Formats: sequence, C-alpha cells, structure tokens
Amino acid sequence: MSDLPPSSLRGAVDLSSLVRRANAPATPAPGAAPTSASSLVIEASDAGFQSVLELSSRVPVVVEFIAPGLSAALGPVVESYGGRLVLAVVDASTSPQLAQAFQVREVPAVAAVIAGRPVNLFLGIPSDAEVRQVFDELLQLAADNGVTGSVPAGSGDEQGEQAAPEEPPLPPRHQEAYDAIDRGDYPAAIAAYRAALTENPRDQLAVAGLAQVSLLDRLSGSTAAEVRDAAAARRDDVDAQLAVADLDVSGGHLDDAFDRLLELFPGASADDRTRIRTRLLDYFEIAGPDDPRVAAARRRLTTLLY
Repeated sequence: MSDLPPSSLRGAVDLSSLVRRANAPATPAPGAAPTSASSLVIEASDAGFQSVLELSSRVPVVVEFIAPGLSAALGPVVESYGGRLVLAVVDASTSPQLAQAFQVREVPAVAAVIAGRPVNLFLGIPSDAEVRQVFDELLQLAADNGVTGSVPAGSGDEQGEQAAPEEPPLPPRHQEAYDAIDRGDYPAAIAAYRAALTENPRDQLAVAGLAQVSLLDRLSGSTAAEVRDAAAARRDDVDAQLAVADLDVSGGHLDDAFDRLLELFPGASADDRTRIRTRLLDYFEIAGPDDPRVAAARRRLTTLLY
C-alpha cells in the first residue's frame, strides 16, 4: 500500500523546481488557501505549491489528489493528529505539473511532502486503520529527518499570522544556487555549485546539489511520456536509457534506474561505459551513502568493472 523510503530523505528530488509553471510570473506564487475553518486542510495547486513546500520543512504535509467535483476524504483523519500533519488537497485535472511530479496516474491518490521531498503513500483511500498506520510511519520518517513541528488547528487567518521560524543562512554559493533553482535557471545553479567546489572540493553538499540540479537540467523541456516512449523504442540507445533513468530517479525509483543502467553497461562501448558509470556515481550522490539501494548498486558496478 505505502511506498515509504528509508529514513533518510537526502536522495529525494526537491519538488520546488518540478512544479513551477513554464509561464509563472517572477513574483512569488500565492499561498495555499484553507478549505475550511481549520488551517490543517488547505487547497493547493501548481501555482501555489511553493507555500506547501515551505510548510513541509516544519510539519509533514499529506497531499491528496482528487477528481473535479469530489471532496477530500482524509481531512478528519489528518485533523485528529492535532496539528502534527497538514492535508493539501489538489485537483489533479487543474494541476497537471503536480500530478506529473508525483507521478499520479489515477485518482484518488495520496502522497506526502517532508522537507520539500516527495513520499508516495497509496492509491485510493483505504480503511481508517490502514491510513493511520501509514500516517504513523510518515511521522516517524519526518522525525528521523528533523521535521517535528506542528500547526495550531485554528483558522487559516490565524495560521497565516504566525511567523515562520528563522533558518540559518546558507553559504553564499549555495544560496546563489538555491535562488537560481527557485527561478528555474538550472545552468546558473550548476555554475554556482561548481564555483563552490572550486572553493572547497570537499563540500559534499555542493557535490550532491550539483548532481541533483544537473539531473533537473537534463529533464527540463521534456515530458515523461516522450522520455519513456523514446527509451522503449530504442532499448540499446545509451542516450535514451540515460534519459529515462534520470526520470526514474526524479520520481524516487532508484532501483529501476540502477537496474536499467547496470544491465546496459556490459554491452556498451568503452566511452558509453564511462558515461554510464559517471551517471551512476551522480545518482549515488543524490541518494546518499546511507541508502541501501546505493550500496547494492555499488557492489554490482564494482563487479562489472573488475
């Protein structure tokens, strides 16, 4: 039913750069609007999802995708957690970029966001007992990643009046990269991370950030359907397989990406083997060394190399 990842969220792709509209204005998007008197159930959309991402750094946000004309089903369960969870309701038909970012193929579908990272939960709406079991696991995952806040169950206006906690400033190059990502300028973010590594080659956060934003840059301008159709039609084409592996990683499907490239590796040319190995190393940085899927893929790659 659920697809909760290991306790570390380091490898999940930041949704902030996946859900931005191509024609979005330069000014900040409007905030999500409460759907009722409670601040724990809000409406969200492509244009206003940045506020949900920011909220997810303090409290886990459950995201329920619904069809037009339907009401969310999870509000009472979320509210029963007393502010430790927030529910964002999304009409999948009017927010296609969010639906694509979360890989929603049918509704109702339920996911979550913790510290700006997506977590798939379930399709359909199971029983209350099953929902609570998944939500309990979600809260534990959030706690493991330092997201332990809560939201007062007051009105939306009361919630909006509360100041967000002040966060420590990022290093200048990282802030430069973050600002570039926020405006959709991936090449500038890549340049900022490379500059950070020139200044400090041991900056592991810059290494991981460079790998992640490079993936986002490669995916920009293509649709998931185009990438998957090309990979299916050209199974021996390294470019097509690298592209669909990027898509798999962006959706959190690391095993699929690793399997695809490791199976392609033995029959590839020497130059293509180098490209595949380099891409796999990027994925290892994105996922982080503690992810067990990385350890398994490293062993397989080592076996193929030697």
